[in-house]
Amino acid sequence: MSTTDTDVAGWNSKALDEILSNDAGRPVLFTNARILTMDPLIGSMPRADILFVGSLIVAVGPSLFTAAEDDNAIVVDSTGMTVVPGVVDTVALAGGRGERSEHVATLTPGNASDLLVVPDELAADVPSALATLMSRPEQVRALVAAGRPVLWAGSDAPGRATAPAVGVPASPDLTGSPRVGVWIDQDDFLHQELTADGRYDETRGGRPHAYQGRYWIDGDRIDYLDDLGFWAVGYFRGDELHHVGYVMHLA
Repeated sequence: MSTTDTDVAGWNSKALDEILSNDAGRPVLFTNARILTMDPLIGSMPRADILFVGSLIVAVGPSLFTAAEDDNAIVVDSTGMTVVPGVVDTVALAGGRGERSEHVATLTPGNASDLLVVPDELAADVPSALATLMSRPEQVRALVAAGRPVLWAGSDAPGRATAPAVGVPASPDLTGSPRVGVWIDQDDFLHQELTADGRYDETRGGRPHAYQGRYWIDGDRIDYLDDLGFWAVGYFRGDELHHVGYVMHLA
């Protein structure tokens, strides 16, 4: 059995408890790690720290640990570990984004605190670190999404989010929902009726039943599954419904 295998259980368990009970906005500092930021300006650092507050990274680089006590930070000793983005911008990696400001999912201040922590020997680069997550999740020290632990010390973190069930869900009962009704765009071209049984029916340019299907609302997002088989999406923004370039109001 390797040293890696024996060191997983109990890794920074005290820090995990503090993060899980952190309701006061305390910063979290992963310290003394090799950090592969995937940011073209910042690059990679052999012994560095990454600091986040809630869902946002606020600093990355060496010597952040010196202010940890002043900031009442939760410290996660990451000696011997490599930290990589928990989400990888493959378009940027392939040169498909011309400006650094267009890059997403890098370990850059201001970006989301989505990060993966694995032992150095399992993370020669970002792809191998992600391969560890996929093939050897028991060796993952931490997977953090928007500041909340998902995996920790090779196991599911307590209270982690539950993945949605696979497959098309049952139609919801939206009786009484303020979003049920007929939505009409500013040019009176698109009329989209959302009914309480989770069905929609669109009139376009006076042509009735142009599209019909099922819909689901999750927060401010609405997903459509048309009876023809395609999926579409819209977003509620205040009293507006934005959908494929149309801005609609409830009649």
